[in-house]
Amino acid sequence: MSAKISYDDVEVGTELPAQSFPVTRATLVQYAGASGDFNPIHWNEKFAKEVGLPDVIAHGMFTMAEAIRVVTDWTGDPGAVAEYGVRFTKPVIVPNDDNGALIEVSGKVAAKLDDDARTVRVDLTATSAGQKVLGMSRAVVRLA
Repeated sequence: MSAKISYDDVEVGTELPAQSFPVTRATLVQYAGASGDFNPIHWNEKFAKEVGLPDVIAHGMFTMAEAIRVVTDWTGDPGAVAEYGVRFTKPVIVPNDDNGALIEVSGKVAAKLDDDARTVRVDLTATSAGQKVLGMSRAVVRLA
């Protein structure tokens, strides 16, 4: 695969299509099985509250993975992501109801880094329930 977005076609400020990602308790159990992270704060409401959390919370790495999908969907190639990092600022709280939580992610090209390597820096904004859940969420992306 290769990125379907051309370096020459983007400018600083180019906005990526925003996306929303639903998260339910079932999603967290599936992720726990895939990742091997069965920490009870991600599935046991009683335990989560006993350790001072408001409710069950999504895995940080799950939240991070959902956010980068905005970039990989935009480029059409997960391999186009050369670097990616975030700071976890607030947890995604996942209530035990039919709706769960929603992670809303937007992104924009913040810098064109290297003409020869055709790389850009994309800054992402991820929120849930009106609160920013990832800080300094940035990816270096290699474009066509």
